[in-house]
Amino acid sequence: MTLAVRVPEELSARVPVEQRGPGLDRDAVRLLVSRGTEVSHHAFRELPRLLRAGDLLVVNTSATLAAAVDGRIGHARVVVHFSTRGDDGRWAVELRDPDGRGSTRARAGGPAGTEVRLPGGACLVLEEPLSARGDRLWWARASGSEVAGVLRVHGRPVRYAYTARDQPLSVYQTVFALPSADGAGSAEMPSAARPFTGRLVAELVSRGVFFAPVTLHAGVASAESHEPPYPERFSVPESSARLINAVKAGRGRVVAVGTTAVRAVESAVGPDGVVRARAGWTDLVVTPERGVRVVDGLLTGLHEPEASHLLMLEAIAGRAALDRGYDEALRGRYLWHEFGDVHLILPPQNPHTEHCSRN
Repeated sequence: MTLAVRVPEELSARVPVEQRGPGLDRDAVRLLVSRGTEVSHHAFRELPRLLRAGDLLVVNTSATLAAAVDGRIGHARVVVHFSTRGDDGRWAVELRDPDGRGSTRARAGGPAGTEVRLPGGACLVLEEPLSARGDRLWWARASGSEVAGVLRVHGRPVRYAYTARDQPLSVYQTVFALPSADGAGSAEMPSAARPFTGRLVAELVSRGVFFAPVTLHAGVASAESHEPPYPERFSVPESSARLINAVKAGRGRVVAVGTTAVRAVESAVGPDGVVRARAGWTDLVVTPERGVRVVDGLLTGLHEPEASHLLMLEAIAGRAALDRGYDEALRGRYLWHEFGDVHLILPPQNPHTEHCSRN
């Protein structure tokens, strides 16, 4: 699937919204709302009145890691992006070249046996590609120091060239982020949740909107190659599974906050449509052919139109709504990427249903 969208460079959000002017908080971004092909424009702070009592937001509690670390291969400088922690203690990593402007550019992966020297005396040895589909990501084993310690002392958040400068890790943590006991987390922020503030969450709860926490540790995006998603660790706790099922039974709407939340909850639903507690690895790719069994809506950032992301959005919204939403985002000069504006996709309004719900 392709979408003929070219995002002008000036529409990339280069800094977080709270750094764009005095008195601004994270929720000062704009919100594009799609109900089928009907589109409306809002401030994100209006979200509580756009949802209904009995609706549920599925939120990802994965904390963002300081996943980028400088290293050396021989005399050459590289940047290591630590993507995903495996059950055997290895890490899936991506090696990138510094671009001289504080960011990085893609480089060829491998070969097996490549040694990367890390700060503090640690050494990383590449063992095998993560997938037969490409060699961008490699399984690697560290020696000399625990990776969690290296990231804590020497790591910084993954940053791409469209952002203006490095930011502290706190900028990349969402209000829902919880530390993991084993040091696992997301290499890149589950950014759809970034605009939420404690104040906004309290208002949503006071209006009868429920929250269901899940966890999916997101790896590094394939910014240049747009590869299909690879397996990621996830968890849907029993309490959240019960709440999701209850909301579905009560005809509330289940709205995922971010594509990571979609992948987690859709990985925990059975053929009978019932969500059950699950934890482990998911290789699910949500496509229009597979469809969605749990999620009714999605709150998502505006990102470059890559195939896997678009397939998930099309599965939820339909192609016509997706085309209209992207056109409106460009026409309305919305800001893109993790520090940008957001898009709320809801089911089309049914006038009869809306009328009945008020009686």
